[in-house]
Amino acid sequence: MTSPHAMPSPGERALQTHLATQERADSFYSRQVHPALTPPMKDFIARQSMVFLSTAGALGHCDASFRAGPPGFVAVLDDYTLTYPEYRGNGVLASAGNIAENPHVGLLFMDFTHHHIGLHVNGTAALLAPDDPRADHAHIPVDPAPGRKPELWIRITVQEAYVHCSKHIPHLEPAVRPGRGSSTERPKDSDYFTLTAPQQPQDSATSASASY
Repeated sequence: MTSPHAMPSPGERALQTHLATQERADSFYSRQVHPALTPPMKDFIARQSMVFLSTAGALGHCDASFRAGPPGFVAVLDDYTLTYPEYRGNGVLASAGNIAENPHVGLLFMDFTHHHIGLHVNGTAALLAPDDPRADHAHIPVDPAPGRKPELWIRITVQEAYVHCSKHIPHLEPAVRPGRGSSTERPKDSDYFTLTAPQQPQDSATSASASY
């Protein structure tokens, strides 16, 4: 028996029938899919410094993106509401542009370092003016980057939230980010994927002759 708030899609149901997984799926829907954020979910989000964001435009063309900030930068306002800031980037505004056409969004929070668990949050989003919600919600952290100010805020109304199990989540060790000059030189970000492919290494005979 599925939970009354869990809404399996027709595609899910068709594949569950085809692969004989409907009983397991119904158990997951009834036990794990919640219509609002539970207290452990809210605590989990408050500890996270990154989130993966999925959006789609009016025609269904998808975009996957990434957001990061100080722990809790995606702030829980209540059981049904989240908010996070959008900063100046490359000017494309792909995620915000999709939200302007189609409010449905998905967020995936992942803990790679401690409990190796994930949290899916699906809902609808709205674009808000850059009025700082910290005036009413003092717990929202301030980004430590000097002079960095949000261009707008995204408010998300939660429709469902559920666990992403720990299987296959890799373990990552937190570390101080090395300076740009401390590792192998690389192209700047704007050129990273646009430059021509690097030259192939010389074969051993050529390398040996070149060393003399």
